[in-house]
Amino acid sequence: MQSAEEMQETEQAQDMHEQFTQFLLDCQALRFGSFTLKSGRISPYFINAGAFNTGDRIARLGAFYAQRIVEAQREGVLPERIDTIFGPAYKGIPLAVATAIALQRDFGMPVGYTFDRKERKDHGDGGMMVGTPLTDNMNVLMVDDVMTAGTAVREVVPKLRAEANIHLAGLVLSVDRGERAGDSELSAVASVEQEFGFPVLAITDVRHIFAAGKQLLDADGQPYVSEAIDQAAHEYLARYGA
Repeated sequence: MQSAEEMQETEQAQDMHEQFTQFLLDCQALRFGSFTLKSGRISPYFINAGAFNTGDRIARLGAFYAQRIVEAQREGVLPERIDTIFGPAYKGIPLAVATAIALQRDFGMPVGYTFDRKERKDHGDGGMMVGTPLTDNMNVLMVDDVMTAGTAVREVVPKLRAEANIHLAGLVLSVDRGERAGDSELSAVASVEQEFGFPVLAITDVRHIFAAGKQLLDADGQPYVSEAIDQAAHEYLARYGA
């Protein structure tokens, strides 16, 4: 039986899943329906990170990332000291900046931010990185939006390790799609964790999103997730889910 404290933590986590889903819907970053993905899969939902296109939206998104990070620190999953937040160019850049601001503003945690250039710069400050310089023994926490196959992580990790003898503390995503990585039975998240040895966390995951979508109501007073979409989600996850 759960203690009162454990039950409160569970309720808070459930609230966060629903709050974040509502936030995604309010920003029109999350849509339910039928969408053809880059992979060719027909998905019952679509997440558009480009929808976080105002100061208010990116600030609120950063606050969700910061909250998830602090929760993971309290759970002992992430280290207490994080030296810089790394966001891969281009979508990860505003995520890293907004998360660093929120950690300082909301939790009094001073932390830098860093992002990579697409090409090495040979003039001015030079190099591949912008922001807080990477040095030996730094705890670097990566942030990104969603993960489908883990390709972006595999491209950026060697870049980070080439800069200095850093410690990769983990990766925080907005949404864990919960899908298998290629022919593997593991999810993309589990595959990256196994390959690199650091935790991959998410603010929420696709199953919580659909559960929240059945409870949340649109402007017409109807659930965002209809019975038809819910059925499509079950079929999609049965086929592609880990």
